[in-house]
Amino acid sequence: MELNLAPQMPDQTVSEGEGGGYYTWSISAVPFLGQAKLAAGKLVLQPLGFALPHYADFKKIGFVLQGSCVVGMISPNSTTENVVKVTKGDAIPVELGAVTWWYNDGDSDVIVVFLGETTDSNPLGPSNYYFLAGALGMLGGFSADFLAGGFGISVSESKTLFKTQNATVITKLKEKLNITNPPNNNRKDLVFNLENALPPVNANNGGSLVSATAENFPLLSRVNLSGNLVKLEPGSMLTPGYTADSSYELGYVASGSARIQIVGLNGQMVLDDKVAAGRLFVLPKFFVGSLIADTEGIEFVSTVTSAEPKLRRLAGVESVWKALSPSILQASLNLSTEETEIFKAKIVETAAIIPSNNN
Repeated sequence: MELNLAPQMPDQTVSEGEGGGYYTWSISAVPFLGQAKLAAGKLVLQPLGFALPHYADFKKIGFVLQGSCVVGMISPNSTTENVVKVTKGDAIPVELGAVTWWYNDGDSDVIVVFLGETTDSNPLGPSNYYFLAGALGMLGGFSADFLAGGFGISVSESKTLFKTQNATVITKLKEKLNITNPPNNNRKDLVFNLENALPPVNANNGGSLVSATAENFPLLSRVNLSGNLVKLEPGSMLTPGYTADSSYELGYVASGSARIQIVGLNGQMVLDDKVAAGRLFVLPKFFVGSLIADTEGIEFVSTVTSAEPKLRRLAGVESVWKALSPSILQASLNLSTEETEIFKAKIVETAAIIPSNNN
């Protein structure tokens, strides 16, 4: 089977209207998403746009790429609604089955990209949303007598209660909701800001890499995912790396572009392409990937399908080559003693992000 990893734009419009839109990547356009049990979606909320309450059959991380909005969330093991304000740079995990709603209370558009994993999704589709209200509302599918009995209302009331909201996914409100200043209860437990976090990898004139894992953001242990924000300056390189724990990395380019290469089984290159703003890319488990930023640089977010991922670089101070003894290194690469010593020294000097020679 041919492995197609070409970066792709979203190809499905789930909903689009005055309040905003929701767009996804189908497995017909990106077959590898189905093979790896991954999913991605892009939410655009216009001012006063309101994404109706819903839950989903896959777990994910929402990355706020533009603007700010209010999010309501009820976790699967709770009956309490948490309401938080999220803004650019925030990552908010959404548990399997959690009920959420999203509301743009500002004056400019909001963009949120969801990157997740579909192991537990309904076999009827790779990823599915279940709405509590609106034309697609789950309760609207029940007969009036069932609703009357379940909610303690009359049959006539039940005929209209779940039929007055005609929107499907997103609606535009006529006026602002009375939650302009949400309580932000438990924000520190629900949201991780990747923009303000101290980057563990920060190369002068090269870029930075910030990660949210279960170690620094415990909620991720409940979704078994982790998130990254990578920024590369023009011409800088993210050195070759792979996941050593059978996890996948699913990335979305927020801005800029880069040349991306991925090498798979038997040392065969499976991708040598350009990845640009708005496109999705996947690094298969155990495959090695690397990027070199174009003239405008690149910024991307990614989800890794592990809460405590084991990411390995093949170059830099954490490289496996550095750990090998000189004699093994010399024998493996068929080098002279002098060449081995030079290579060892170069590895120590190399970081995960290498600035351009022009910087």
